[in-house]
Parts: sequence; structure tokens; C-alpha cells
Amino acid sequence: MAEEKEMAFLDHLEELRWHVVRSAGAIVLAMIVSFVFIREIFEYIIFAPAKINFPTFKYMCEVGKLMGINDLCVTELPFKLQSRMMTGQFMMSLTASFVIGLIVAFPYVVWELWSFVKPGLQNKERKFSKGAVAAVSFLFISGVLFGYFILCPTTIWFLASYSISDMIINEFDITSYVSTISSLVLGCGLLFQFPMVIYFLSKIGMVTPDLMRKYRKHSVVVILILGAVITPSGDPFSLTVISLPLYILFEISIYISSIVVRNKLKAEAAELRADQQQN
Repeated sequence: MAEEKEMAFLDHLEELRWHVVRSAGAIVLAMIVSFVFIREIFEYIIFAPAKINFPTFKYMCEVGKLMGINDLCVTELPFKLQSRMMTGQFMMSLTASFVIGLIVAFPYVVWELWSFVKPGLQNKERKFSKGAVAAVSFLFISGVLFGYFILCPTTIWFLASYSISDMIINEFDITSYVSTISSLVLGCGLLFQFPMVIYFLSKIGMVTPDLMRKYRKHSVVVILILGAVITPSGDPFSLTVISLPLYILFEISIYISSIVVRNKLKAEAAELRADQQQN
């Protein structure tokens, strides 16, 4: 009996290993393709939020004109990029390739992990988890797009324009620039998974809407801390930009939790009536 359990465990471990191998292979493949086109990626993707013709800056200017606020029109980004280490550009090429590879392969990685978990679920649990891969992927991509099109350009604009003296020239290191962009994009992608986390925790009864409403004030502090973690610069502007949508996600999660709990109570009431009718 013990040998059968051990074999079953080893079989599951072997299956998990292949899921991990395929997931890692997808990331590496996307990373290699990204590295091949790394010059184009830096020029049209990574450096794009640092250019005044970036779409976000254009929309900011249009909104500013409608509101009569000319300061929202970005006419220059006063900074230069430098590489102060011999391996700086090469290492940042690898870092950027890995981040892009991870983003591109993320839906497939989630599908691989779900393929491993799904056979162990009961039919009822599978029904509740239907569409989980699509939802997780959608939230991740939404977070990445928010980080790239909203948080990255506004952060660059604020930090490049901030000055305590005209004697100081902003010359950012390429390592700092790429690390900031990567952490903002990936951080937003992961934080946007919060509604899915609340969904599953509500399913298993660990979280209720009443509990979330009770600790709503505490959540503001936690959100500010999370915002400070994923904004390496730590400036108030970036913190506000990321904290506001996180709080909106928290409120959406309360609504999701209330729907889950309501449906759960209805299902339990229906099962109870069915049992009473049978008896």
C-alpha cells in the first residue's frame, strides 16, 4: 500500500516536472525571439514611454486642453540614459528579453499549471473554476497594459521633470531605467490578480464581503504599502497613480465576493430543499 502511494506521488511529481519544463521552455523560446529583435524592442517598446510622442502623453495633452490645464502637455523629458557598467547594456538586454518572454508566455504557463491541477478537482470544483485561465490571463494582461501605458510614462515624466536645482542634470543609468519599467509592468500584472484571489478564497469560505468591508480602512494602508513596493522610485505621484486602481480593484473584489457568497447560499438552500423533498 505504501509503495502504491509512493508510486502515485512520484507519478504526480513526474507529471508536474513536465508541466514546469514545458512552461520554462515557452518562456525561454519567447525570450530568445525577444533577444533576436532586442534593438527594435528597446527602440519601439522599452524606450517608447520616454518619448514625448507616446500615446499617453498625447491623450494627457488633449485632456489638459479640455480642462484648461496646459501643464499636462509634455513638451520635453529632460533626462539622458547612460550605461556606466561594462556589462550594463548586455545584462539589460537579457533582463528585458526575460520580462517580455514571461509576459508573452504567461497565458500558456497558466494553462500548463491549470492542466496539472484540473484532474485533481471534483466536478463541482471544475464548474466553479471554469474560465479561470482566461480570467487570470485577462487580468494579467490588463495589469501589464495599465503599468506600461499609464504608470510607466507618468512615472518617467514626473521623475524626469522633478528638480531641486538647475545645477543637477538628470542622467539615469540604463539599469535603473529598465528595472523600473520591468517592476512597474510585472508588478501591475500580478497585483491585478487580486479579484481572482478573492474569488477563490470566497469559494472556499476564507473570505466574505462582510469581512472585507470591515477591514476596508486597513486595506488602504496595505494598498499604499503594495504601491510603494512596486514603485521603486517611491515618489508620491506614482504611488497615487498605482494606489487608486488598486483600491478600485479592492471594491470590485468585494462585489465579486458578495456574488460568490450569494450564489453559494442559494446552492446550499437548493440542496437542503432537495434533501427535504427526498426525505
